Order: sequence, then C-alpha cells, then structure tokens
Amino acid sequence: MRYIPHTEKDIQEMLDKIGIETISDLFASIPENLRLGDRLLDFPKSLSETELTTLLSRMQKRNANANEVSLFLGAGAYRHFSPVLIDHLISRGEFATSYTPYQPEVSQGTLQAIFEFQSLIAMLTGMEIANASMYDGASALAEAVVMAHRLTRKNEVLMARSVHPEYRQVTGTYTRDNQIELVEIPFGENGKTSVDSILERVTDDTAAVVLQSPNFFGIVEEYSSLGEQLAKRGVLLIVTVAEALSLGILKSPGERGADIVVGEGQSFGLSISYGGPYVGFFATRDKFLRQTPGRLVGETVDREGRRAYVLTLSTREQHIRRERATSNICTNQGLCALAATIYLATMGKQGLRETALLNVRKADYLKNRLRKIKGYKIRFDADTFNEFVLECPKPAEEIRDALMQEKILAGLPLGPYYPELKNGLLLCATELNTQEEMDHLADKLSGM
Repeated sequence: MRYIPHTEKDIQEMLDKIGIETISDLFASIPENLRLGDRLLDFPKSLSETELTTLLSRMQKRNANANEVSLFLGAGAYRHFSPVLIDHLISRGEFATSYTPYQPEVSQGTLQAIFEFQSLIAMLTGMEIANASMYDGASALAEAVVMAHRLTRKNEVLMARSVHPEYRQVTGTYTRDNQIELVEIPFGENGKTSVDSILERVTDDTAAVVLQSPNFFGIVEEYSSLGEQLAKRGVLLIVTVAEALSLGILKSPGERGADIVVGEGQSFGLSISYGGPYVGFFATRDKFLRQTPGRLVGETVDREGRRAYVLTLSTREQHIRRERATSNICTNQGLCALAATIYLATMGKQGLRETALLNVRKADYLKNRLRKIKGYKIRFDADTFNEFVLECPKPAEEIRDALMQEKILAGLPLGPYYPELKNGLLLCATELNTQEEMDHLADKLSGM
C-alpha cells in the first residue's frame, strides 16, 4: 500500500502505543471464518447493466416493505408521514452539494440552510444555540458527555438506565479512553428515573446527569426541579430525545432546566431506511458556545448592509489544530439536516403539534385495547408519548415471531437489553397506524 506514508517504524510505534503487537490484532473481534486472510473476495462474474438491474430487482423483492406489514416497531426509529415536497426540494441542483462550506463566504445558500436548521432546533429544544447537526442521536449524546467533561473537568457521569441502550453503548465507546466513568441510575417501578435517586448519587466528581425523555420505554420523565438543584452543585443536566416529534407537544427541555439537549431528528422527514443516514441535533446554552462540537453558522450583514451568513464556529479537526478540535463531525449530514429543515418549515408549529397529538391518541388507543386482553398488561403506569411496554404471558420473542407470520411487526423484545423485562414488548403507534391495524393486532394477541 505505497500511498500510505507511514514507515514500518511509525507503524510499530503506533502499535506499541495502543498495546498490541500486529495490525491484524486490530481485527481480533472479527471471527476467523469471516476474515479474508490471503483469499480474494469471491465476486461473481461481471454482468451487463440489464442483467445486473434484473438481479438487483429480484433481490429487492426478498425484503419486507414497511408498507406491506403492520408496523408497531419504534425504539429509536419511527415511521412518520413525510411530505413529498421534501424529496422534490432536496433533489434540486442547488442542494445536491449541500456539504461542508470550506469557502464559507461563497456558500451563502448552504450557510442559510444550516442557519435555518439551527434556529428551528433551538426553538424546539428551548435552548440558546444549536449546531449544524451531528451524525445521529447516539453520537450526539456521546459528544455531549465528552463536552460536559471538558467544561467541568470532572470524570463521573450519571446516566439513567432508561436511556436508549445503544445510545449508552456508543457513549461508552466514546468515553472509554477519556477517563470518564459512566454510572448507571436505575429506573423505578413506574419506569421513571427518580430525581431523589439521582441527587443521592451525585458526588463532588460528577460532571453531568443524563436523562432521556421520552425515555426508552416511551415514558415522559419528570425533571423540572432537577436542573436547578444540579446547578448548585456544579453539575450539568444533559437531556437526550430519541423521538424528536415529542418536542411538538411536550414542554421543551430548555424550559425544564437542561444545559445540553441532544437527540435524533429522523422523525423530521427522514425515512427509516435500514437505519440511516439519520441526523443528530445538538443544542446548548450560549455560555458553552466555545466548547460546542461541530460547526455553527451565524447571521450578519455584508459591506453593503445586506443579510449574510458566516461560519461563526468551526471546531473540526480539519479547521484548527487537531489536538484542539472538539469533534470530527463531518459533511454527510448536511442533506439530512436540510430535509429536516424543510419538514419543519412545511409542517409549521401547528402541524407539528397536531401530528404529535395524533401519536399520543393512537398509542393510547392501542394501549387501552391491549390492556383488556387476558394474560397481558401494561408494564408501567406512567404518561407515555407514542411507545409503551406490554408485558406478555410468555417470552416476547415468541410473541413477535408468531405475529410476523401474520405480517405484523409487533415491536421490540426487551429481554436482550433489560433481563428483568424478558417478557416485555416495546410497542409503538404513530399517526400512520390505522385503527384497523391496531384492532387486528389486538385480535391476534387475544388468540395466542
């Protein structure tokens, strides 16, 4: 690989630094039978364009389309209505290269799109500033935890166990070598994280507390008094939101005392799409501006008094000395942030609220139908947004697999993430679920 400038000595120094002997040790987590070794990739013979198109069309039909099943799966990825206007607008040539503005002064269109995204996120979260987007909700939370560590110079972060398990896992990866200790805070019998249980665990070395609301079980957390009490002890409150549509109806995290608000914006006009690409958001207080990861666009006027946009903050490793960068947030979320911006502008404040209300009503209808079925019960007695946990009379995997035969994708079994909830099934209902679908699910469960 002659294009790599590192000498054998350079490579050995790097290996010694991270404590391994060979480059192949980097891939130790990959099973031997999945590694190529000295083998070449076993590619089939080359095909003509028409042959390849036919083959791919046949392969595509093996996938289950979300519109061909009754979908009650959420858990961080949500099927919502997306106006066709979005796909039309983001496909225009002006937006086809909606990437990092390396020459900001001549990228006014891109900068304006980012500025609008920031403004909308700041309003929804109740915060003073928002950046130009993140990779996804999980990495946004990880960046928030690392930022809290930078701000406070403390090494302990209390994280609610009701935070999305994959968000916690990604944060653990980010913080593994940053001397940050993640301390888990259990949830109560009602599925909420008690403010008192948090405050009891705060120490002099606590940098931040992390809550998710609605949490992984769909439950709206109560934390309005928490931020003020944490502030007295020099501790930051980080709130993450996996279901962004909830911001259309719930009191904003900023109004409830959060210092940093992060989350996943997929619900704002982005399709489920096999898990991505999605778009994370990151908002915080103005006083933390200099420690905010990524980029931030500001508004000003040019020499002739016309409105203009500038790259106010760019703390990426490509723009300043690498060792001083606060993140490596890159270019690929620009188009997703644009889609979210168009969605929010199209729906408007009232449209967003009405859609959120529909989610609440649909989920409540389903919850009330299912709680009447013998052998099943709603696990947590608390206010939820569009998700809730159904406790089944047998392992949730069996229930899910049986319903799949009926073309019903009935949620996420919680056992792999929460052993104490091995019979728990996390169900979601959005504005796209019909009453007929929900009644059909209830009828099938009644017959099991």
